[in-house]
Amino acid sequence: MRYLIRLLLASTFMLLPFSLSATASGIPELVKISDRVYAIVGDTGNRTPQNFGNNATFGFIVTTDGVVVIDAGGSYKGAEQLHTFIKGVTDKPVKMVINTGGQDHRWMGNGYFKALGTEIVASSKAVADQKNRSGEQLAMLRSLVGDKEMEGTLPTYADRTFGHELRLIVGETAIEIHHAGQAHTPGDAFVWLPKEKIVFSGDIVYMDRMPGILGHSSSKSWIGAYEAIAVCKPEIVVPGHGRPAGLDKAKRDTFNYLVFLRGAVAEFMKQGGEISEIRKIDQSRFNYLQNHETLSGNNAWRVYEELEWE
Repeated sequence: MRYLIRLLLASTFMLLPFSLSATASGIPELVKISDRVYAIVGDTGNRTPQNFGNNATFGFIVTTDGVVVIDAGGSYKGAEQLHTFIKGVTDKPVKMVINTGGQDHRWMGNGYFKALGTEIVASSKAVADQKNRSGEQLAMLRSLVGDKEMEGTLPTYADRTFGHELRLIVGETAIEIHHAGQAHTPGDAFVWLPKEKIVFSGDIVYMDRMPGILGHSSSKSWIGAYEAIAVCKPEIVVPGHGRPAGLDKAKRDTFNYLVFLRGAVAEFMKQGGEISEIRKIDQSRFNYLQNHETLSGNNAWRVYEELEWE
């Protein structure tokens, strides 16, 4: 009976709609961070036909040897949309695409860039996660985005993989990629530009909207992954979702939330609380984050499941 209650609760949480974001038109916003580093800020709501699955934040670095793209978009057409922004800034070719994780909008656009002769790079755990979930991700995208908008989208995996760390020099630009542990997805990595003091966090950092803790997430090691970013002392954090900002906002919107929720759920369990009552946990401290109403209950449910096995 307890298992059935959990199954019904999980199904209910997953069917709840996301709130619409300030970019609900589906048109991303280009944000210039430095003379050669840019963010492309997409929807903070759900995947739609208008955004081609690009409900996340992406980025690119213009080097002397070509462009390095951070995350490929949620579909072939989503990748094409990102490339349009790049071509509006530079006529240099796309040299490399870095997938920061296994979530669909991080890699489903790989096929578009691969056809241009671009090298794709990802952590080995991200690629394993992509392969494991590609079928369900494609089905979800077709349902939410539409068959027409998903035309041309085929699972395409990285040419080069790494374990925990990869250091590159592209043109004259030093780029470090670090996989510090499972976060939102098992293979999440962040991209660090040491000279510029800029980090592309992928799904390790959410800003403006609530982090989503799912079945393939680990709230415990997610905290450690965030701490690995903090050690770098970045001046600008380009989050996986939301607008670029300083580390203080990244800490407030992601780290503080994860630490709070794990502590609140642990106390709830200590007091004998059952998972069927998990929504009783007061998360109003974080109700300023978008999607709070639709994600907070499911996040608590997932953390409860995690803590049972820790």
